Amino acid sequence: MPYTEHPNVLPLEGEIDLHVSPRIAASLAAMIDDQPKQLVVDLSRVSYIDSSGLAVLIEAMQNVAQYDGAFALAGLQESVRPIFEIARLDQIFRIFPDVESALAAA
Repeated sequence: MPYTEHPNVLPLEGEIDLHVSPRIAASLAAMIDDQPKQLVVDLSRVSYIDSSGLAVLIEAMQNVAQYDGAFALAGLQESVRPIFEIARLDQIFRIFPDVESALAAA
């Protein structure tokens, strides 16, 4: 099955900002309701993420941790990686170069 259709992978694209974050939060919450062993957010087509988007990802990671699941981010673009590094979130999230390696690491 291609990873984009994997039930535990949420592919995102474009700019993740205040207008988009509530929809992403709802999608993640629905996925977390099923308590998957691992949940991967594919950021390979995301060009920008703001603090509201980061907050949604942090909340999802905490919710997955509550039931001992694994939460990972995959495919950070060069334009997005510094946003995580400045906030030191690269030290908090499990970040993989691509979805395949994130799924394999669980």
